[in-house]
Amino acid sequence: MQNFSAFTENVIKQITLNGKKPSLLLHACCAPCASYVIEYLCNYFDITIFYYNPNISPKSEYDFRLRELERFIAENKDAKNIKILPCEYNSQEFYNIAKGLEEAKEGGERCKKCYELRLRKTAELAKANGFDFFTTTLTISPYKNANWLNEIGEKIMEEFSVNYLFSDFKKKNGYKRSIALSAEYNLYRQDFCGCVYSKKEAELRRLEKTAD
Repeated sequence: MQNFSAFTENVIKQITLNGKKPSLLLHACCAPCASYVIEYLCNYFDITIFYYNPNISPKSEYDFRLRELERFIAENKDAKNIKILPCEYNSQEFYNIAKGLEEAKEGGERCKKCYELRLRKTAELAKANGFDFFTTTLTISPYKNANWLNEIGEKIMEEFSVNYLFSDFKKKNGYKRSIALSAEYNLYRQDFCGCVYSKKEAELRRLEKTAD
């Protein structure tokens, strides 16, 4: 297993030596995941947030997570120069890639396709707008497969010729710090990834816990 956290550190070292902040298009799924990643990277990158998550359902959930992300950006002094690029909500884009995988377990092949959907859209925008790097906050979650995310990122990097920032943001207490920041800013921490399938699994877990 590769040490993706070390990749990030090596890029940061090079940036520090060069003395110039590169631009980074950072895909973000929600405020809690973005909180630590912004804190960690803001001194080294000129960050723009891309909120592209057609998997999130219903739209009210999508909108609420976006508002929480906007609030965190507005209230956090380290994030004062960060812009958010929301994307028009189109859940059909997610259902198209999930077709035939509706019964797959969370963390399986459906999730892998969802990772690629969101990273590909981020890379397209990064390429079109001349960003130096693109990456995602998703690797901060212990429930997301960082190996898959970085494999997909590398593949798309080669396809679009735009640098992908390899990462495993959960490392070095990154996930723990995101929990602390969520408490500090009173951020909404959802108990499911966002799609209808993950919500169904979360509801089943709650019912099983209640039955116990």
